Amino acid sequence: MHVVATAGHVDHGKSTLVKALTGTDPDRFAEEKSRGLTIDLGFASTELPSGAVLSLVDVPGHVRFIKNMLAGVGAVEACLFVVAATEGWKPQSEEHLRILQLLGLSHGVIALTKVGLCDPDLVELAQLEIEDQVVGTFLEGAPVIAVDALTGVGVDDLRHALDTLLLATPAVVDQDRPRLWVDRAFAAKGAGTVVTGTLTGGTLQADDHLVLLPQQDEVRVRSLQSHHAEHASIGPGSRCAVNLVGISHDQVARGDVLVRQDQWWTTTVFDASLQVLDALSHPVSRRGAFVAYLGAGEHPVRMRILGPDGLAPGQTGSVRIFLPKALPLLPGDRFILRESGRSETIGGGQVLDVDPQEKASTAQPDQSVDRVIKQRRWVSVEELEKLTGVRRPADVDRWIVDPVALHEALERVRSALEQAGPLGLELSSLSEHDRAAAGLLDEATQEAGRLVPGDAVDPLADHPFVALLAATPFVPPAPDQVDRGELRELVRRGDVVEQDGIYFAATAIDQAAQLAAKLLQQHSEGFTVSAFREAAGNTRKHALPLLACLDGTGKTRRRGDVRIAGPRLPEVGTKR
Repeated sequence: MHVVATAGHVDHGKSTLVKALTGTDPDRFAEEKSRGLTIDLGFASTELPSGAVLSLVDVPGHVRFIKNMLAGVGAVEACLFVVAATEGWKPQSEEHLRILQLLGLSHGVIALTKVGLCDPDLVELAQLEIEDQVVGTFLEGAPVIAVDALTGVGVDDLRHALDTLLLATPAVVDQDRPRLWVDRAFAAKGAGTVVTGTLTGGTLQADDHLVLLPQQDEVRVRSLQSHHAEHASIGPGSRCAVNLVGISHDQVARGDVLVRQDQWWTTTVFDASLQVLDALSHPVSRRGAFVAYLGAGEHPVRMRILGPDGLAPGQTGSVRIFLPKALPLLPGDRFILRESGRSETIGGGQVLDVDPQEKASTAQPDQSVDRVIKQRRWVSVEELEKLTGVRRPADVDRWIVDPVALHEALERVRSALEQAGPLGLELSSLSEHDRAAAGLLDEATQEAGRLVPGDAVDPLADHPFVALLAATPFVPPAPDQVDRGELRELVRRGDVVEQDGIYFAATAIDQAAQLAAKLLQQHSEGFTVSAFREAAGNTRKHALPLLACLDGTGKTRRRGDVRIAGPRLPEVGTKR
């Protein structure tokens, strides 16, 4: 399925030609029919001789409706350029061609219309004029098909030329990131809100949950249509109508965007290239009231030229553009810039950076993914895809890292590891990025939340303090002479148990459980703290923490002033 837009001067027969090709009158409004003038976008489709389905977007040619024309060509693959043999090349022909050029179109067919009203010499002159006018543009060398839509002359030839055009047009790639710029929104009887647009980037399916930007409204796709037929899913490059649940049609406007939640970087500031039209009679500066056309939307913007004070006609430079509302943009998106005060198209270009990091005075934007990584130093795989549209494998964990930033992180971790000593380094003490980098160190290993040198001898093996605790399990000595870092590590490993500031050997807890089991054999109704303290040969200072450990591990339960058996109390003579 392919989308092709008409273009050309007003009253050169675009709508009549669309009707001859498709059988559908693209003029929907009574005013359009009464005046014979296309005001808004019209849509029609047809099956070509090869079986390919062609969607035609019929755009208005009158200068007053230029914004609607721009809404129609913002997401198309190729154009059907229309010039009437009766009038030849006109100012609107030139403007439309320049706009299509700025939008990056590279394929098209030219229809020389109304040839039935001209003698052969006039038709030949018109054809020669067209060929001269398109020199140096993407339409240079494009076929020029002589057509009379009312009599049908040349219509079949044009259909075959369109078939050939589609074969030469690159196939649309499904990147699993659908984006639909809304060019129409209305209420359909019995269905509710319907929006239409040309789908790009990915596939939509019935019951998809989407978000409408810039208003951030969450919606659900009730159903999908393309070419008057309902579909369970519709792929990129298709004209489609989307029936939405969760929003009223009067809350949706042309230029709004349907996307999946959290797949796009929304921005109010972007850097871009700007190519100024050759035909402009003055340089472009930051002064002026500008309107940018992005997708199907018209947006009043502020602009700053990066570098020089102005751009001369025909010159290309970099600009920073400020939008009134955040939009989901990608590097490579095309736009047209017009100046409102003079009501003229001044140029257009491509989005280069959707989240500029450099000051405008020093920024040198381009579409380099490496530049984005270098400026951010660390960027997640998901964030990089939002910023650039490119998905790269992670360098470290979930991060893509600038080589200089990664080297610095590794050096920081090595230095911290050296200072930490033989016990190693607690990973929780490192920043998120340094923790990720630590996994790349060949000379260290990660053990239970610590980074330790690979050749380190375990300094805590057979630690003397553990032996001291085990020697007097129920009356343990205080750890006055023990390094606090070593003590924390012994507790973390489970060799030592800490309860209420008292430290016990892990084996002491097992021995205390055995003691409790014996006491309960003697006192089936439960034993008191005093009974436990007397049996253990210690004081309340040590008895209470030991009992708290038993209660906390389910070996005993406290009932009033006594302890009874818990679900994990071992039998006498067994260990748990």
